[in-house]
Amino acid sequence: MSTTRLPSAGFSITIRVSVTADASAIGRLTTCVGEAGAVVTAIDVVDSDHLRVVADITCDTADSSHADAVVKALEVLPGVEVHKVSDRTFLLHLGGKIEVNSKVALRNRDELSRAYTPGVARVCLAIAENPDDARRLTIKRNTVAVVTDGSAVLGLGNIGPAAALPVMEGKAALFKRFGGVDAWPVVLDTQDTDEIVQIVRAIAPAYGGINLEDIAAPRCFEIEERLREELDIPVFHDDQHGTAICVLAALTNALRVVGKQLADVRVVVSGAGAAGTAIMKLLLREGVGDIIAYDRKGALHSGMTDLSPGWQWLVEHTNSTGYSGDLAGAVRGADVFIGVSAPNLLTGDDIAAMAPNSIVFALANPDPEVDPREARRHAAVVATGRSDQPNQINNVLAFPGVFRGMLDAHAEEFTDEMALAAARAIADVVGEEKINPSVIVPSVFDPRVSTAVATAVRQAARPSGAHPAG
Repeated sequence: MSTTRLPSAGFSITIRVSVTADASAIGRLTTCVGEAGAVVTAIDVVDSDHLRVVADITCDTADSSHADAVVKALEVLPGVEVHKVSDRTFLLHLGGKIEVNSKVALRNRDELSRAYTPGVARVCLAIAENPDDARRLTIKRNTVAVVTDGSAVLGLGNIGPAAALPVMEGKAALFKRFGGVDAWPVVLDTQDTDEIVQIVRAIAPAYGGINLEDIAAPRCFEIEERLREELDIPVFHDDQHGTAICVLAALTNALRVVGKQLADVRVVVSGAGAAGTAIMKLLLREGVGDIIAYDRKGALHSGMTDLSPGWQWLVEHTNSTGYSGDLAGAVRGADVFIGVSAPNLLTGDDIAAMAPNSIVFALANPDPEVDPREARRHAAVVATGRSDQPNQINNVLAFPGVFRGMLDAHAEEFTDEMALAAARAIADVVGEEKINPSVIVPSVFDPRVSTAVATAVRQAARPSGAHPAG
């Protein structure tokens, strides 16, 4: 038995079984699970007597159907009885992943009088007299709203606000873990652009920044643009700008590995939605040689009509040769392929037809645009969005530090200068002496990343009028 997809911790299960007590009991269990294509990560003996052993087998599987197959393989093993199966991902989500904790003790009447009435009234009046004091005297100083309408959640599509909540909780947890930022999910039961803008504008006084998340294109572009015009706090659509920052950082180091300059390379981007558009705009801002944008309608070129404003902009600023063929033809001779689209669009032969020392970022998740194993046979550097592959391009490298820097600077907007500064900071954390084809980005757990990004963003923010926290 085998699976074409790789096992991962995202589909980790714990199976409680009892097995006949003999010298080979545990070995039979691990052999069975391994032959079923799963990876055993732990075996814990729960109970035993002179006849039976009860054990918990924890293993990584590839998906839900693969997990079921592993359980069935154990059920038919002689002498084995399966008692229960626990999905470790669902267990982790029971009751949600975040909570609110008070920063102040409320142990007696004296402390209550200062934290709440009557003492709090003086603080309220101070803010009424000088609204800027809200950044100093309230949670606004360190709090971000993670806003979604549930219309484009991960690769799952339009699943709605309630189903999007586990992702937004996870985002808030990442903000805290990697940036020390207090973030809270705001899931909206509307997908009307005007209503979303109105709601976010109305709740903005409590927050120091707005992180838009998993809102479908092209609506996300208008929402972000209007909120940026109307609010005096940074508005950052992570699916656009977080992805773009991380891609530019990874590409900076990948180009160092292959000895090419950004101004000299031709890049093909598959996917001209929110992420792809932001990636291309940032690459153009940094001086890329040329880009071909490819989407469902094909390569975007000047002969196309009835385009959205976003695609029209891309037509006017990319594809200098007017290429109008298929994706395989677009990557032929290209230096860089960046995919933020759909799985299995290219083959190893397509990658072989790219320029020498090519770079492939196949970021569709969980299944990339080209099998990374095939891509590595021909490309000099390969990256994906998967945590079980080298060179994972993950937005957590960017957004915690970006917001940490903007909050510390009391920034009123997010700018291209901040994005470029953040990308350079991420790339430089690796260090030119340590980069290689398998290491073009730092680990998300590298404690230097968030600090470096925050410092770079804070410095980039100051020329625009922002000031250090005080």
